[in-house]
Amino acid sequence: MLLILAAAVFIAAVNDFLKSIERPVANAEPVVFEIARGQGLKDVALALKEAGVIDEPWWFVLLAWEEGQARKLKSGEYEIPPDMDRRRLLALFASGKVRQHAVTLVEGWTFRQMLAALRAQPALEHLVAAESDGAVLMRMLGRPGEEPEGRFFPDTYFFTKGTPDIEILKRAYRRMAEVLAAEWARRAPELPYRTPDDALIMASIIEKETAQPGEKAEVAGVLVRRLRTGMPLQVDPTVIYGLGERYDGNLRREDLKADTPYNTYLHRGLPPAPIAAPGLASLRAALNPAPGESLYYVARGDGGHRFSRTWDEHRQAVDLYQKARQP
Repeated sequence: MLLILAAAVFIAAVNDFLKSIERPVANAEPVVFEIARGQGLKDVALALKEAGVIDEPWWFVLLAWEEGQARKLKSGEYEIPPDMDRRRLLALFASGKVRQHAVTLVEGWTFRQMLAALRAQPALEHLVAAESDGAVLMRMLGRPGEEPEGRFFPDTYFFTKGTPDIEILKRAYRRMAEVLAAEWARRAPELPYRTPDDALIMASIIEKETAQPGEKAEVAGVLVRRLRTGMPLQVDPTVIYGLGERYDGNLRREDLKADTPYNTYLHRGLPPAPIAAPGLASLRAALNPAPGESLYYVARGDGGHRFSRTWDEHRQAVDLYQKARQP
């Protein structure tokens, strides 16, 4: 009798185990679950129960041994969907396909804005101190003496939890170097740039001057013609950059007289370094400016610009659009 009872209990247990394998996980919504480095199978199973993913941790342990996955679970952060069965869950943990996070570095951002975005991403390991200046950061990147502004390619970067923030910056730095080299190799002939860095500086100005992809090359054409003829560039974003914290959001006439290296009203030629991170469209425009004769442009108030060939045409356009913006 006892033998029959034991057999019945065993058969029931086997059936329960087999049913548990086929049942989907218990969570009704996606669950983010992290396996800590060095965490054992038993602790993983108990943590899954606590997270509401499974309700029979010991069957999960048994299944892991049966599937040969017990020693293959990889640490990291995983997203568990509600329709996943136990075998697929084990396969996920053994695959190491951990959850991906993302941080976006935006075109036209300064170096400081990029650092702030990295600091605001909680999934990163923060190695770059909030008070780090550009010199400290560039030494960390193995580029001592190089200015950081404009050196990091704006894009969305994916990473796993615990990735050091310096790794994102390394990737962005390499990406900008690669893109700049590739675009420099395809540049138009006889441009007034001595080095790729000159093109990077020009691209950063174009990035801040217009957000319209269709007119970036035309803006580039105006600025390149000014360089060629020795005219000052006279672009407000460089003045604003040079003012730094003194800029309060309102550029005044006296600000145009502030003698900083970035004041392109006072100093001819390019400023000494980029003023922001240019995107691919601005880099291509700087290296392939549109042909033409225009030397001036003014904002129309709708995001675009009116281009003029002569100073008189430009003054008329300025009067027209300034009046249009008056209440």
